[in-house]
Amino acid sequence: MPGVRLLVASSNRGKIEEFRELGARSGGGLSVEPLPGFESVPEFEESAETLAENAAGKAMHYGRGNLALVLADDSGLVVPALGGEPGARSSRYAGPEGDARKNIAKLLGAMTGKTGTERAARFVCVLALARQGRVEAVFSGAVEGTILEAPRGSGGFGYDPVFYYEPAGKTFAELARGEKDRVSHRGRAFERLARYLAEAGKG
Repeated sequence: MPGVRLLVASSNRGKIEEFRELGARSGGGLSVEPLPGFESVPEFEESAETLAENAAGKAMHYGRGNLALVLADDSGLVVPALGGEPGARSSRYAGPEGDARKNIAKLLGAMTGKTGTERAARFVCVLALARQGRVEAVFSGAVEGTILEAPRGSGGFGYDPVFYYEPAGKTFAELARGEKDRVSHRGRAFERLARYLAEAGKG
């Protein structure tokens, strides 16, 4: 897919760096860059009940008038024992002014007393591609894990320090970037996106 350029509609530096590395590893000249002027565009309100709706809405909102392909994602942590929470509200779980530390604290509080399979969780990522405000494709990826009782590791972002990935014996915050990208929800969704671009000859 020579010359394919993706503009990421996000201000999350951790996500942008992950997307850049995923693009570089996908081969074939796929480049990933932050969407120019992202901060000057009125913020999209992520009020939908599903990750897919939020991702598609962001892609359309930030992709208006842009001839390049705009990539937007919505990712979330789904805990069945909490009725699917935090889900689509993962980034705002502790409230509008919340951050990763507060979100994790609220999650661990909600998990108090839960043991064994009750601590099962999955990370889900939905990616949406848009051009000139029209969604062209949507992709998803997921990975299963367990919520620990306390954070471990200093890498990653979001809920990574409490998401234990059993095949590696580590939390996502303890995995090296390359290790995480190979198994993460975002890596799996991006792999499907890259395959689509290669097969469709998009540019």
